[in-house]
Amino acid sequence: MRHRKAGRSLRRTSEQKLALIRSLATSLFEQGAIETTEAKAKELRPFVEKLITKAKSGTLHARRLAGKHVRNRAVSDKLFQELGPKFATRTGGYTRILKTGHRKGDGAEMARIELILS
Repeated sequence: MRHRKAGRSLRRTSEQKLALIRSLATSLFEQGAIETTEAKAKELRPFVEKLITKAKSGTLHARRLAGKHVRNRAVSDKLFQELGPKFATRTGGYTRILKTGHRKGDGAEMARIELILS
């Protein structure tokens, strides 16, 4: 039974899903926007928004908590030195998801998730 099991499994174990979400988040912070399946984008959004909220405070504790998920030092520095201050006045809604149609190979719903920087 799936009682009280929130979120999508994405046909992976919990460890595999966490590794996938971490790598997608790192790519999103590095490039500003990525294209993935709609389900992965919807799972990625709350994960990324919580990391950006930590980056807004800029404390050492927040940096260490975010470092658990963003293992790349350059991306972590970008998150805290560039993205955190850019979103300082914004109270939420740091990302947007745009549907881009179906993938040619298997017909999966694709979406583009991007950071809102303006």
